[in-house]
Amino acid sequence: MSDKPVTDERHTAKMAKKKAARDKIMAGKTVEKGLIIVHTGAGKGKSSSGFGMILRCVAHGMPCAVVQFIKGAWDTGERRLLTTHFGELCQFHAMGEGFTWETQDRARDISAARAGWEKAKELIRDPKIRMVLLDEINIALRYEYLPLDEVLGFLQSEKPDMTHVVLTGRNAAEGLIEMADLVTEMTLVKHPFRSGIKAQVGVEF
Repeated sequence: MSDKPVTDERHTAKMAKKKAARDKIMAGKTVEKGLIIVHTGAGKGKSSSGFGMILRCVAHGMPCAVVQFIKGAWDTGERRLLTTHFGELCQFHAMGEGFTWETQDRARDISAARAGWEKAKELIRDPKIRMVLLDEINIALRYEYLPLDEVLGFLQSEKPDMTHVVLTGRNAAEGLIEMADLVTEMTLVKHPFRSGIKAQVGVEF
């Protein structure tokens, strides 16, 4: 590490050099395409990040849609906001009936996941819809409520070129990770639940 003091002149020269290098990199990024995006990992923030992307689409006037697997029975803040204020831009389909330990009925869980996937396919096929968030679909895939090969095959062969699809949930399948264009793993460092604090309105839902 240099002992020389950081002067305004040195800082300006350093930032100019960094900008030139960055501009050169950006000039080579010319491809535009619809992305397959995966948010996974044990940490909090997978769905929150997905909904953040949906809100960006809304802000840009881009039609989008949400299909909520597993926890679709929850009355969440994002569901209230999108259905109450932005229903003309964002379709919201809550298809799940709760976590598997709540329903305790595998056949019912499979039926709900299948209904959610059929709706998801319909939305993804519509070229007017620019982004589809498949919230917690990774859980449905992990428990084999949906066949992984079917989901991967559909995304590969039927997703319109400019449509973004976001898939959230922990334990994303390796095949999905390999296919995706963007994968983020949320790492759990600390969570209030472990200290006996229940889910908080505005933070968890």
